[in-house]
Amino acid sequence: MAQGATGYLELAAGKLYYEMAGQGDTLVLSHAGFLDSRMWDDQWDDLAGHYRVVRYDMRGYGKSSPAVGPVSWRDDLLRLLRHLDIKRAALIGCSMGGETSVDLALEHPELVLALLLVSMVPGGFEMQGVPPRYLMDMMGAVQQGDLERASELQLRIWVDGSFREPGQVDSAVRQRAAAMNRIPLENKTWAITNSEQLNPLDPPAVNRLNEIHVPTLIVVGALDDPEILRAADVMVAEIPGAKKVILPDSAHVPNMERPEEFNRAVKEFLGR
Repeated sequence: MAQGATGYLELAAGKLYYEMAGQGDTLVLSHAGFLDSRMWDDQWDDLAGHYRVVRYDMRGYGKSSPAVGPVSWRDDLLRLLRHLDIKRAALIGCSMGGETSVDLALEHPELVLALLLVSMVPGGFEMQGVPPRYLMDMMGAVQQGDLERASELQLRIWVDGSFREPGQVDSAVRQRAAAMNRIPLENKTWAITNSEQLNPLDPPAVNRLNEIHVPTLIVVGALDDPEILRAADVMVAEIPGAKKVILPDSAHVPNMERPEEFNRAVKEFLGR
């Protein structure tokens, strides 16, 4: 693992853990809403060999403080960029981290060099059709305090996806995801991320995608929920010049399941 700086950003409502390694143009990696910054382990060394790379744990995740009350993910990210004196960066975000990256790009376009959005839907996007299987069971397990079952069901929803069973997925990927996922469940972060956020972007991102004028790449797993793939098509249609890559044999975390293909797509995109 590439060696670099680690630290904490002191916020009014707790601490934000971050890591930084490498030299060159800056990439900032924001994680999905059921994992933490370790989801980027397979990208860390590779990208740090070419860029200055920053990753962090959102409040309620990983090594950061538990989240207390409503949070503004984009405000936390903005404070981190200012704390590290980052003037401009390419933002790479998965799922909730991608939504956060888009919101920041719309509110502070001067800070963003490029966007690489993984398995995400823009704020205000209305999901259609049948909810992902196991979603209601997972919510029930959370309410009952059965964290073991809740964690397994979240893995089935997001890591396995709608079209596979656990035995069809790399067990090492599931184990890594489970280790990360237990922390936000124990911190009750899930309830906070799914409640009203502090200072939501208004109007929401889905109505402002044509305001994004930086190079944008959208990456999705072929086996993710169909609504995630539909959201990718909406963003490709609305964001000027946006491109899309679909990675095979992967669901909501294609960077963990297909790291070589993912890293290659990232470096080709940034190289252009």
